[in-house]
Amino acid sequence: MKGVILAGGLGTRLNPLTKVTNKHLLPVYNQPMIYYPIQTLINAGIDDIMIVTGGNSAGDFLKLLGNGKDFGLKHLNYTYQEGEGGIADALSLVEHFADKESICVILGDNIIEGNIKLAAKTYLNQGTGAKILLKEVSDPQRFGVPELDGKKVLRIEEKPEKPKSQFAVIGIYFYDNNVFDVIRTLKPSERGELEITDVNNHYIKKKEMTWDELTGWWTDAGTFGSLHTATNLVAKTGANNIELNQNA
Repeated sequence: MKGVILAGGLGTRLNPLTKVTNKHLLPVYNQPMIYYPIQTLINAGIDDIMIVTGGNSAGDFLKLLGNGKDFGLKHLNYTYQEGEGGIADALSLVEHFADKESICVILGDNIIEGNIKLAAKTYLNQGTGAKILLKEVSDPQRFGVPELDGKKVLRIEEKPEKPKSQFAVIGIYFYDNNVFDVIRTLKPSERGELEITDVNNHYIKKKEMTWDELTGWWTDAGTFGSLHTATNLVAKTGANNIELNQNA
């Protein structure tokens, strides 16, 4: 399985900070935000990683991360998303990198306390289709929300006024190689973007979607409030057991 980190977009909710740098290069406690999703993939046993970035600060990722030796990686891959075409549009750029393998996709502003090693293992045993990770939250209307029937996902609704569950679909997804064919069938939403929720609902309709509940805390860091929350959580409890080889 290969890993994909989506770290593009303009991060306008974090203006004026993002006028001078990419959102995913901002600090979360004592590390740049992008370090956390990299470590999430590594902890899951995934070491072939592509970072999709964009905006005017894309070159700064290379300055910061290089070939990933501080994480014990032999190399990192990079590609560039022009504009803001949405999460699914960014994902479409990694088809050649995936090379017909399954992929684990992480949104670059998602930070977790634990790891996804078990979820990755169960997905590999699943073999095909897709898997999402869910987390019970107090404000599900801010996120994609699943309608559940036991272990079956019936549908995912994006930012619903009346959520059908207290779960949020967090920004970590597992897909087989058919995901790129799915993306080619999508049409832009009202926001003018290709939506990852539409990708997930496609797999749900085909009865090829499973889900696991994430243990430990989870937060995104895409607003000032959630960035503050992420910093406090990492400072208090740590995240992903990040141990960089700073002398590499």
